[in-house]
Amino acid sequence: MAAETTALALAALLQAVQIGLAGAAMNRDVGAKWNASPRDTQPEFSALTGRLRRAVDNHFQGLVLFTIAVLLVVLSDASSALTVLCAWTYLLARLLYVPAYAYGWTPWRSVIWGVGFVATLAMIVTTLFT
Repeated sequence: MAAETTALALAALLQAVQIGLAGAAMNRDVGAKWNASPRDTQPEFSALTGRLRRAVDNHFQGLVLFTIAVLLVVLSDASSALTVLCAWTYLLARLLYVPAYAYGWTPWRSVIWGVGFVATLAMIVTTLFT
C-alpha cells in the first residue's frame, strides 16, 4: 500500500475514534437513552461535548478533500517524497486537532487546521504538475 493510502486509512480510523469520543461524551452529558433515541429534541451539551462533535464534523469535511488528494496522487501515479510528507502531515495535524479543538487551544486549533489544509492542497496541486 502506498504511504498516502496508508495515511488515508489511518485518517479514517481516526474519524471512527472521534465519533466514539463524541458519543461517549454525549452519553456522559445526557445518557445513552437519549443518544440512542431519534434525537427529536436537542439537549444542552457540555462545552467539551460540543467541541468534540464539531471536531467530528470538521474532520468529515477535511477527509473529503484529503481523500480526493490521495486518489489524485495514486491514480495519476504522482507519488513523491512531497506527497508522502504532505499525507503524513495531514494525519499528524488531524491527530493534534482533536485535543486542540476539545480543549479550546486558541489560536493553535486554527493553525493546526491550516497545516492540514495546506498539506492537502499541496498534494492536489502537485498532481496537476506531474
